[in-house]
Amino acid sequence: MKYVLGWTNRLTGSSKENEEGAKRALELFSKWQPPAGVTFLQFVGRLDGEGAFAVVETDDPTDILDASAKFAPLKIFSVYPVIDMAEWAQKLQEGVEFRESVG
Repeated sequence: MKYVLGWTNRLTGSSKENEEGAKRALELFSKWQPPAGVTFLQFVGRLDGEGAFAVVETDDPTDILDASAKFAPLKIFSVYPVIDMAEWAQKLQEGVEFRESVG
């Protein structure tokens, strides 16, 4: 299954404390490795510097907890299960056809 992970910086302190948090996040990230069961299909950062996104694939959704558990004091995470657009469009078409069949 595919998931889109999004995260933003947890800015809860003074500018000095936030700067220290950013440094700590980069230090942790430099040592972090994705779990063996997770494939990162895309990993992109926001141009405003406020966060990033990743498209990941895993058979075990608990693997996603690896990153959020390790970075939770520094980042706010959102996780969205997703499917490829062709499959999504097919399911949407089936919904349209069902509604039209009911009248």
